[in-house]
Amino acid sequence: MSAQTFRPVTAISSASVHIEDPGAGAAMISHKAKYALRALVALAQAGGDSLVISEIARRQRIPKKFLEQILLELKREGIVASRRGKVGGYMLLRRPEQVTYGEILRLVDGPIAPLPCLSRTAYQHCADCSGEESCEVRRVFARVAEASRAVLDRTTLADSLAKAEQAMVLPEPAE
Repeated sequence: MSAQTFRPVTAISSASVHIEDPGAGAAMISHKAKYALRALVALAQAGGDSLVISEIARRQRIPKKFLEQILLELKREGIVASRRGKVGGYMLLRRPEQVTYGEILRLVDGPIAPLPCLSRTAYQHCADCSGEESCEVRRVFARVAEASRAVLDRTTLADSLAKAEQAMVLPEPAE
């Protein structure tokens, strides 16, 4: 997929940390990553059956041309496969329990780190830093990065399916 490059923090508000993403403006994750995850959830919901691009695009409200590019990238990375013909389309190559949000975010957006000195895959020393051991900002964001990685690396497509099923279950009527 894309080269593992660091996206610097450009603005901090009380609501979120915004990361520079030239393709999607300021956002925590890019539109591309969000669409990739939504497309993969749709494929997981298909239960092993293939889905055509137009159906995924319609269900998940993803621009079809953009989805085509995303699925080709995911195919090159071995996450999905495509099949031609009457029963053609895209399908997951692995079980939903084996695909984590962290894996997909790293494939699509690169490192999951708010600072370059915290990246495990694209480490860079901060040019304006006098020392990582004494950097107060790094200490705080190290905790943020670890918590984010823990959630993203534990959360799978199967977890998303379970949450969606729970949301669709209606409560029992009161007697």
